Amino acid sequence: MLLEDGRRSVVCQQRDGRLQLESNEEGVKFVANWTWSLRSREGAMNGLEFARATTASGFTRALIHAAPAQLWLEIFDDQDKLIARAENLDRIGDYLPMTMLTIDGPVISRSEVWPDDSFYGLPVLLAGGEAGLLREWHHFEDHSWWRWSLEFANHTGRPDDWAPPTQNIQR
Repeated sequence: MLLEDGRRSVVCQQRDGRLQLESNEEGVKFVANWTWSLRSREGAMNGLEFARATTASGFTRALIHAAPAQLWLEIFDDQDKLIARAENLDRIGDYLPMTMLTIDGPVISRSEVWPDDSFYGLPVLLAGGEAGLLREWHHFEDHSWWRWSLEFANHTGRPDDWAPPTQNIQR
């Protein structure tokens, strides 16, 4: 996806499982927070806001807890430049408590999932806009019960792409 910021061309590339913003100018490096704007297309004339959450940049996968059946997603960088958009991320099949969003270049896909330990370290977006990292997930084989844990961290001033030094993040 080609983005223009008025001074230089910026390209969103996928490398090593992480989306990266790159410039055509020598030595320019982009580090930014991303804002995930999720809307349900159900209800009201233009749908209803489900969450507006901020994470570090570069995630190619994210989980959503209790995602709406009909979902619209936009991801913006900290300069409000559009990184990705999907207007029809509709659930196919039965409801599950977790939904996985996967960004593969210009394509965003949705799948309903039962997390396992391979999902640990991914961001989980919650209704209302909180975002944490998945640390644990356990469920019965018949899916009648589950227990999970998230880690939340923050910093004053919201520096770009900040993470605690010991935080294990999966991108």
